[in-house]
Amino acid sequence: MVLHFLHPTFSAPPSTLNFSDQFAFRPSESTTAALIYIFHTVTQLLTNYQYVTVIALDFTKAFDTVRHSTLLDKMADLAMSDEVYNWLVSYFNGHRHCIRYGISSSALLEISAGIIQDSGIGPASYVVNSSDLMAVKRGNLLCKYADDTYLIITSINVDTRLYELANVENWSRRNNLILNRSKSQEITFIDRRRKCSIQHPPLLPDIYRGVTVSDSLSVCGHVNNVVTSCTQSVQAMRILRARGMATGTIGLHVIFNAVVVARSRTVR
Repeated sequence: MVLHFLHPTFSAPPSTLNFSDQFAFRPSESTTAALIYIFHTVTQLLTNYQYVTVIALDFTKAFDTVRHSTLLDKMADLAMSDEVYNWLVSYFNGHRHCIRYGISSSALLEISAGIIQDSGIGPASYVVNSSDLMAVKRGNLLCKYADDTYLIITSINVDTRLYELANVENWSRRNNLILNRSKSQEITFIDRRRKCSIQHPPLLPDIYRGVTVSDSLSVCGHVNNVVTSCTQSVQAMRILRARGMATGTIGLHVIFNAVVVARSRTVR
């Protein structure tokens, strides 16, 4: 019932909050709408810029770590009645937990963070929690579907990527979240119909840049690059074996799995 009062507040938020880039748990929005928005945005930007990078951000256990006090502060800025807000305060407060093992139990501790993802109020609460995460540089865009957040940056703003990531990490710390860079990924979109050489953006630290896909949706170029890289690694291993590292030793086997096998898995 509370969603009947909460959802209408998304259409007229205060200046500190933004719901227009969120496509989850809102009336008439969906994963399809989010994908269409990203595809349309990238396509439109490519008409004016050499390339567009999209960074898919990953937050560790996002729903489990939402701080109740921070969430309620944002809900207090929404245009809802005092009765609805007080109901939300009552809903999030007063919960405790303990650990039991056999006949032993730990002391009770207050639950001050976490929302239930499959509950009625939980998903909408996360929408509110993420509503003050915004891009810093003019021209950079965000697209959100719950905790799946995509940062869209054009070639002219590529130097702002680290600044935008730092902003996201600062926002994460303020909201009791953790940005997992090792699970975040970057993809670069290029219009191959342009007859000009393009300088690809440098790799971001701790951000994975995955498979290269051509404009015809072919991964042949990526496969060729991986095979070439593996061939070079195998040649290096031959040199190691010639220098005395036996084939059956654990060292050579570990090197092969860590370098060749791990790299070849990207073509599966």
